[in-house]
Amino acid sequence: MNSRRIFIKQAAVAAAGLAILPDFACSPAAKAGRAVGIQLYTLRELLPQDVKGVIEKVAKTGYKEVETYGYTKEAGFWGLEAKSFKALLDANGLKAPSGHFGMDEFIKTGNKELLKPLLEGAATLEMEYFTCPYLDAALRPDLDAYKKIAARLNEAAELSRQAGLQLAYHNHDFEFQQQGNGRGYDVLLNETDKELVKFEMDLYWVVRSGNDPVALFNQHPGRFAMWHVKDMDKKDNTINTEVGTGTIDFKAIYKQAKQAGLKHLIVEQENFSIDPFESIKKSFDYVDHELV
Repeated sequence: MNSRRIFIKQAAVAAAGLAILPDFACSPAAKAGRAVGIQLYTLRELLPQDVKGVIEKVAKTGYKEVETYGYTKEAGFWGLEAKSFKALLDANGLKAPSGHFGMDEFIKTGNKELLKPLLEGAATLEMEYFTCPYLDAALRPDLDAYKKIAARLNEAAELSRQAGLQLAYHNHDFEFQQQGNGRGYDVLLNETDKELVKFEMDLYWVVRSGNDPVALFNQHPGRFAMWHVKDMDKKDNTINTEVGTGTIDFKAIYKQAKQAGLKHLIVEQENFSIDPFESIKKSFDYVDHELV
């Protein structure tokens, strides 16, 4: 392990601040059988300008998985049709186990036709999870609304199953706000099908909301197939920082990975104080060395 770290320190640094890592087969993540992924929203300012270049740099950083966002049939993945984007991922040794797909209109109307082109895009990339990333505030005024959302998620989960995918739900902090005698997140966990609906826990938002991820793992074992590994800045809890440099105790949380049902670790960062590629490399190194 020491020799590997020495090699990384001595590796040539690319112009964007990237260090070229050794073959993934040597990494702790590979030995643990769990790849490290990145939510591409992290690089949202750069992707539209140079999709090919950004994906190449992500791969060189060491990541083996990406999570997409924003796909529509008309716009594709940042201007690339699903097949072309899949080819780009393949060429760089990357897989996309999950994507974030907007579901607000489906939840509002129940029109299943809205989901079909999105499911086709996910299936083209051979994804495992079709993930709901957010709920518009107008959809969630009270707990009854969350019950309707849960019912819609169950419908979407059945459509996902038919397409060879599994539905997942990604949280922020609003789901943990007390509404009447309960919380929206509890409603979603309790009223969605345990077999068809998994959860992508954003650890940052759970901690920021004042909740304990491990307590949720214990209450709902096996439901949290994906985690967003996103750290909280030590001085300002409203912003992110490189994983391992903030306040969240990821090591303690990761000890409960089996209880959670974890399959995919996905780094995400929403703001930077350093070069974005240098930042995502620091996060990769921490997760690859210290967690998996």
